[in-house]
Amino acid sequence: MDRPAWAPEGVDMQQASPARMYDALLGGSHNFEVDRQAAAMGKKLVPDLPRVALSNRAFLRRAVRFMADAGIKQFLDIGSGIPTAGNVHEVAQSIDPEIRVHYVDIDPVAVAHANAILLSNDRATATEADLRKPEPLLDEVRRSGLIDFEQPVGLLLVAVLHLLADADQPADKVAALRAAVPAGSFVAISHLTSELRPEDAAQLGANAANQNRIGIHFRDRAGIETMFDGWDLVEPGVVELPAWRPESERDQHEAPGRSLGLAGVGRKI
Repeated sequence: MDRPAWAPEGVDMQQASPARMYDALLGGSHNFEVDRQAAAMGKKLVPDLPRVALSNRAFLRRAVRFMADAGIKQFLDIGSGIPTAGNVHEVAQSIDPEIRVHYVDIDPVAVAHANAILLSNDRATATEADLRKPEPLLDEVRRSGLIDFEQPVGLLLVAVLHLLADADQPADKVAALRAAVPAGSFVAISHLTSELRPEDAAQLGANAANQNRIGIHFRDRAGIETMFDGWDLVEPGVVELPAWRPESERDQHEAPGRSLGLAGVGRKI
């Protein structure tokens, strides 16, 4: 199999990646056949799966706008995935061109593509790092000099914490990041849930475990809410993806009571 020009050397083209599967669900072009096959299997099991991806991206954009309107001047997007329409820097810098954005992902394809499109943007960059190791991740971010941890940060953990197993203690990883940012910072979290559609969640979880080394871990509302411990939840709290401050009917990609994801935004007091 020929390696595409955009794919970094050494990338395993035979192993599906959550970031590239997500890109495939969104109709992107930076994915391999194995990712498209995995996404197709997910859609076969749950036909409205692409709507979940669209709903998640819409939540991300609304959360970024909310934080920017609240005065956040810098964003740290961990588990950012492969850049697609409505990226964080595009949304944030349309509000304030001075806003800085640092993307972090474990997938080298996501990082390489992000840096390629950011060549002319001196207020945004991307780094390869692992959320399961928050201190080395934060060290990498500090080395870039783009994020000032003495000033409030908009921390984005969108559709990434469900890639961590219970043994990885995802709530502890959020706590470590919370400790690194000052009061006035925000966190946005979205997470796949088993709360509303347990049978669909079980099928997708089993499929993901067969398709990649990481897996997807659906959690109930209580498990997701623990990730906001220490943060002051803003209204409306932890809710279905389309229900978090919708701006128009275009945000309603999933019917009420049918979302496979929950989301919320918290502020560090």
